[in-house]
Amino acid sequence: MPRHTAEFKLQAASLVLDANYSLKEAAKASNVSRSAIQTWVKQLREERKGITPQGASAMRVEQQEIQALQKRIKQLELEKEILKKASALLISDSYRGTH
Repeated sequence: MPRHTAEFKLQAASLVLDANYSLKEAAKASNVSRSAIQTWVKQLREERKGITPQGASAMRVEQQEIQALQKRIKQLELEKEILKKASALLISDSYRGTH
C-alpha cells in the first residue's frame, strides 16, 4: 500500500473541499481510492476546525506543529518521571546510609 505525503493528501482533499470535485472525480484525478479521498476530506475538515487528528499524520502545517509539540511534551513528561524516581531512589539510599 503506497504511503502518500501529507502534501499529496492535502491537495487531493482540497479538490473536494475547495474545487468542487466529487469524491469520485477527486479519486480519479489523484489516482487513489474513493475511500482514501473520503478519509482525507474528513480529516481535512477536522483540521480546518482546529482539531488535531489522533492516530494519523496531520495534513496542515499548523496541525503538524501541534502534533510535534504534543510528542515533545510526552517525551519531557516521561523524562521528568524518570528523574523523579531517580531522585527518590538517591534520597532513599542517602537516608539509609546516614542512619
